[in-house]
Amino acid sequence: MSLWLVEANLTEENLKPFEVKGKAEGIQLKLEHSQSALVEVQFSKNFTQAFFIIEAEDVELAKRIVEEEKFSVKLAKEVRLVGEELEKVKKEKDVVNYLVEWNLPEELTMDQYLTRKKQNSVHYEEVPEVEFARTYVCEDMTKCLCFYDAPDEAAVTRAREAVKAPVDSITELRKDNE
Repeated sequence: MSLWLVEANLTEENLKPFEVKGKAEGIQLKLEHSQSALVEVQFSKNFTQAFFIIEAEDVELAKRIVEEEKFSVKLAKEVRLVGEELEKVKKEKDVVNYLVEWNLPEELTMDQYLTRKKQNSVHYEEVPEVEFARTYVCEDMTKCLCFYDAPDEAAVTRAREAVKAPVDSITELRKDNE
């Protein structure tokens, strides 16, 4: 089984949070019936974007199931989880409230990325109010998504500066209790 990032926009407008969460539960059930799993889903604060991490044999299955729940798939790529164990993510679903996207430079290899991450991660200690949770790196080395729990966007920016990692975009995520 592979991990797939499926980025999507909600095609239906003016849905209430519980309706959007219900769609995510529908995706989870359909995946389970296909011997696949919804590892996690994160929604932008305004519920216009969704970031699904799906464990499945095939990306077409993952995309089809997401689309059946009225999400418009923008991107679907194989990813590697970095910074956390898959079983822990599945069980605990750490609370995160910010997503940083970084479009990786063409010349960067996965080994170089992992070495750099290991060397620089110790600098997160310089920004104690920010908790790094995990990263998903696209296997084709085009981008990575890093999840954080932080008091605000400025703190996330300081954390990224501390670990010498660029930012292409920061998305505030919706917490489960919102």
